[in-house]
Amino acid sequence: MLTKKQNFLETIRGGKPDRFVKQYEWLNLLGGDPVNLYVRGKRYPGMDPVIDKWGTRVLWPANEPGPTPDPACQVIEDVSCWRDFVKVPDLIANCDAAQLWEPVMEQVAKADRDDRMMTVFAPTGVFERLHYLMGFEDTLCNFMLEPEAMEDLAMAIGEYRYNGFKLLVEHTHPDAILSHDDWGSKQNLFVQPELWRQIIKPAYEKGYGYLHDQGVVIVHHSDSFCEPIVEDMIDLHIDVWQGVLPQNDIVKLQKQVNGRIAFQGGLDAAVVDRADSTEAEIRANVRHACETYARNGYFIPSITYGGPGTIHPEADKYIDDEIDQCSKEFFGN
Repeated sequence: MLTKKQNFLETIRGGKPDRFVKQYEWLNLLGGDPVNLYVRGKRYPGMDPVIDKWGTRVLWPANEPGPTPDPACQVIEDVSCWRDFVKVPDLIANCDAAQLWEPVMEQVAKADRDDRMMTVFAPTGVFERLHYLMGFEDTLCNFMLEPEAMEDLAMAIGEYRYNGFKLLVEHTHPDAILSHDDWGSKQNLFVQPELWRQIIKPAYEKGYGYLHDQGVVIVHHSDSFCEPIVEDMIDLHIDVWQGVLPQNDIVKLQKQVNGRIAFQGGLDAAVVDRADSTEAEIRANVRHACETYARNGYFIPSITYGGPGTIHPEADKYIDDEIDQCSKEFFGN
């Protein structure tokens, strides 16, 4: 029987997995690294508001699933002179000292790297950082009204993330990175594909190119409709699109990409993760994903959230069990 890591790699590389990968079972996520601690601080439900190193006031109310920028506190008032409002955090100067990495290196030393993929975390990608700095409405307007200034700011964010990637890789030598940036809603990209290619894509080329050259598996989370830019995601060396919503035509995409990128997701949260979701509904949705997408290869049936676990814990139990049942039927073990 393959380890979780081996089965994951066989799945995303078109090899011979011996079962379906069960959601995030492949993931061993390192926590508390100096890059994230320096920029974001510690975040948890019910925390007091914090100001991150970009100047964004971040909220996480007790009953919410994740943190959000405070819409009442906009950092950049005029993107054409964004340097007057924000200073890019200097990660190399503040996060490179060996002693800062000692707690993380203890995790690295204890990790079973044969069983799961030792993975570093890179939240708040380029698009997300833009709307953290200027609000969602101004971000969308500025894509059209101030494209040159947005390109300049996006490239600065991309360089900042590249420096973070370098620190993470040089200190921990991870197997994979889980990088977050939501690029759309359930139905569309947030901006036209041409604007995304002009402003967002170039900001990723250096950082993701570096990770690819270092042999790090790039898992990019975007629980969005990204169908129009899947070829661009391949250009950026993304190995796994995590968060692929069923609103994308997944079967069409599988035929189109022909194994050049793997997908993780396919479960509809509106079906499987409601307070009143029934066991039958959950199991039927999971079985559909296994039969329709996962048996075609290069696919991991999973929730589309950017990390393990459903909001309603019972759902996760049924999801995992149904994936196991499908594995027994389809793989014979």
